[in-house]
Amino acid sequence: MHSLTSLHTFGLTAHSKQLISVDNDFSTLEDIEGPLWILGEGSNCIFLEDFDGSVIKIDSKGKTVEEFSDYYQLTVSSGENWHQLVCFCMQNNIFGLENLALIPGSVGAAPIQNIGAYGVELNQFIKEVVCTEISTGEKHILSNEECQFGYRDSIFKRQLAGKVIITQVVLHIPKRWQACNHYGELAKLKQPSPEQIFNQVVAIRKAKLPDPNEIGNAGSFFKNPLVSNKHYASLQCDWPDLPCFPVDHNSVKVPAAWLIDHLGFKGKQLGGIQCHPNQPLVLTNNGQGNGAELLEMARQIQTKVENTFSIHLENEVRLIGKKGLVML
Repeated sequence: MHSLTSLHTFGLTAHSKQLISVDNDFSTLEDIEGPLWILGEGSNCIFLEDFDGSVIKIDSKGKTVEEFSDYYQLTVSSGENWHQLVCFCMQNNIFGLENLALIPGSVGAAPIQNIGAYGVELNQFIKEVVCTEISTGEKHILSNEECQFGYRDSIFKRQLAGKVIITQVVLHIPKRWQACNHYGELAKLKQPSPEQIFNQVVAIRKAKLPDPNEIGNAGSFFKNPLVSNKHYASLQCDWPDLPCFPVDHNSVKVPAAWLIDHLGFKGKQLGGIQCHPNQPLVLTNNGQGNGAELLEMARQIQTKVENTFSIHLENEVRLIGKKGLVML
């Protein structure tokens, strides 16, 4: 058995039958056993218990930059750190990714989740995703459209889950930069530069989110739910201060943190698991927590939000049990 405790930032004690590190050689995948989990930096998944299968750790590195008349093309290996890529772009005057600064995890994991923050989503910049089919070793190149991106969603979480390994991500970043500072605290910035947005995002994330090196966590545990305009209007009758962010003509996004906080979960503890006292969207592990306690805490939050607001919270973090994904 191989320990997984240090390989996911939540830090629950867990093991797998097999652990394979892969850089650019995928011939080792012929020997995998049982269920399969593909792992980057482990910042958006939690091993709830021992995993009865094989974990493939992606460690491939490398990136190239090509300059065209109106955009830069970055081809980045999946094992690269996401935030370090954003820093590299800032240092080389390639602007556009600054709203996504300090999001933990690897480049290869980023399209799976379609990471996003402060009004920007990764799919805005993805040209294509290169992946290898695990069963055959065959290489595939998926266009942006073929990736079927949605809010914290993609084809890699659905039809292709466990079937392919993302090996490279190709980004197209326009040379013509436009500030995106309408969302949240960034709205306070007046005509900001890319550097100002980057610095502000980093400062906000450091202030709001606990450092997984200090206390186990996997960032935002729940997605911010989308609700219809009609549903939101009915909620405002009872909770006039409920904030929202417009999505389209028919729906808005409601902050899950507000819902959780309003129901009194902030700071609540169950065994070694706590709803963070400053950011209720984050659940933490004090080093003594276990999977059963985490599921119980998450389900308590989910149930009370649904009973009170008629809103179903979905976990953003991917939960892995003995045989694979676990649903709340």
